[in-house]
Amino acid sequence: MEDCWSPVAGGITAPKGFRASGVAAGLKPSGARDLAVVVAPPGASCAGVFTRNQVRAACVDLCAERLQRTGGKARAVIVNAGQANACTGDMARAESERITTALAQRLNLPPEQIQICSTGVIGQPLPMDRLLKGQVSLTAELAATKEAAAAAAEAILTTDLVSKHYALEAQIGARRVRLGGMAKGSGMIHPDMATMLAFVTCDAGVDPQWWQQALQAAVDRSLNAVTVDGDTSTNDTVLAFAAGPPLPTEHLPQLALGLERLCCGLAKAVARDGEGATCLLEVQVTGTATAAEARTVARTVCGSSLVKTAIHGRDPNWGRIVAAAGRAGVPLDPDALALRIGPHPLLKDGRPLATDLATVRRYLQERAGGAYLQDDCVEIHLVVGTGPASGSAWGCDLSQEYIRINAHYTT
Repeated sequence: MEDCWSPVAGGITAPKGFRASGVAAGLKPSGARDLAVVVAPPGASCAGVFTRNQVRAACVDLCAERLQRTGGKARAVIVNAGQANACTGDMARAESERITTALAQRLNLPPEQIQICSTGVIGQPLPMDRLLKGQVSLTAELAATKEAAAAAAEAILTTDLVSKHYALEAQIGARRVRLGGMAKGSGMIHPDMATMLAFVTCDAGVDPQWWQQALQAAVDRSLNAVTVDGDTSTNDTVLAFAAGPPLPTEHLPQLALGLERLCCGLAKAVARDGEGATCLLEVQVTGTATAAEARTVARTVCGSSLVKTAIHGRDPNWGRIVAAAGRAGVPLDPDALALRIGPHPLLKDGRPLATDLATVRRYLQERAGGAYLQDDCVEIHLVVGTGPASGSAWGCDLSQEYIRINAHYTT
């Protein structure tokens, strides 16, 4: 299938009919934006994937239950940063319901049509007075502009260094279709079902059941193939809204391709902005029996502390890479192993090659730019057998800055 999707400006509001805003409600000590909302047109389908962590925030359960009761329908999501509202007892559920009820009244919508996500410090309740008061400006500033999209993307951040928003457009049949997205995540990134917080919009009408299946497939190949530090969160959620003229069935595969591409863009942005990261790490694996097995190997390599620290030190210690692949729990053939870092081959048919490691080190050194450098991607290509499948995963290096950030996160 030809990929006809191309980037456009606008982020979460690029698709027609979607509005957003982001304001400072006083939830963060910094005074930065910390409350966001995205509103979909009438009749919107909504799909969601959520953390499988057994300790999870009440807002996650509330979102999942409402999607179940409405048959995959929702009109808005409100997102706060600063406090995760997880592990705060019975009040967490009551507060989530109170927040969504208040927003529903302002938007003249049923509370069941409102989703809610929270992110921040676990164990801290929400400052309800400030959050409810913040809804006044939040709803007043709703707009379909790229500035509104940027404000919303900024308001959901925690330790992130940069906002993450992305949009795509394609000519599908006789019409143009747009997808928009935004995400937050920098630490506590090792998804299990979903990852961090991510939100997607689409201006094509689709069946809710198909939309749920398409989102799950896209997340498995993208946001679920990211790791920064091996820790899953209590609040991980991905929500996708779709509303507009119905898309004919024959064009649904093209939409699914665009959804996957959008999610991949968000996934790479999260990995690139990993706490303390100086480069993006992309591992591509081939030769497995299934794509899922390839992604498992790739994410094991990305998540290896030894691999991550070697990449940070710009040390081409390729033995750490193949060792990580060998413990991924996926069958591989040691005699078929081949490895390349960037353009430099290091291993073929299970045997080392006479590669000048100084040139590999220079390749790694040239990609030390962090979230501010787009050409910061360290590419690792690994062959583990003769199977027909392939898959990728994304991560980042592990630095002393990561330790500093997380050693003082609440103090």
